[in-house]
Amino acid sequence: MAVFGLLAALLGVVGLLAPGALLAVMGFEAVPRGRRAEGDHTEVFVTASSMAAVNVGVYYVLAALSDWKPFFRWTVPFRLLTCAVFTLAVVTGRAPAGFLGVGLWEGAGALATAAALRCEARPAAS
Repeated sequence: MAVFGLLAALLGVVGLLAPGALLAVMGFEAVPRGRRAEGDHTEVFVTASSMAAVNVGVYYVLAALSDWKPFFRWTVPFRLLTCAVFTLAVVTGRAPAGFLGVGLWEGAGALATAAALRCEARPAAS
């Protein structure tokens, strides 16, 4: 949880400070501001999603530090949903193939969290 939180917050900060770099990492073409079409709000959406990533990252770190198990359980279905939505965005052509990494990261994180919760819930062998 803490690793995911730190990575989310870090990528959020990258998006706030260098939106073009974040777009490039995700497989999107980073079009310079002077070449953007009238009404192109890409930077606004990158700013909003980056700020959300910073917030979510901090939530995850704080939840990890406090060992807040209900929060961990809540993240599993929502991260699986995020995985499905992002993967479908690539499959349907709404997003470039590089965006698939985001979906896979979410799915792997959900499965790792579920496995850790299940393992911790088992009674210790005597």
